[in-house]
Amino acid sequence: MQHIWTCCALIAKAVFFNRSILFEGAFTVNESKTWMCLICGWIYDEALGAPEDGIAPGTPWSEVPINWTCPECGARKEDFEMVNI
Repeated sequence: MQHIWTCCALIAKAVFFNRSILFEGAFTVNESKTWMCLICGWIYDEALGAPEDGIAPGTPWSEVPINWTCPECGARKEDFEMVNI
């Protein structure tokens, strides 16, 4: 009987451990933000960056140069607003 309880405890720990990993993984994925141009609707996704415009993937919005402009319409950085997608 002791063996059965030990197995149950190990399974419960494994399930808890896996849920913790899934929760942490989900948390990490949601850390990147998206910003939308209020003029044309173009989306800047921090995870994707804008490599064709010299902004590497993973670049947070705060590190995008102040003089950067929207690749679609030329709007300034201040014309973007954070959006949840």
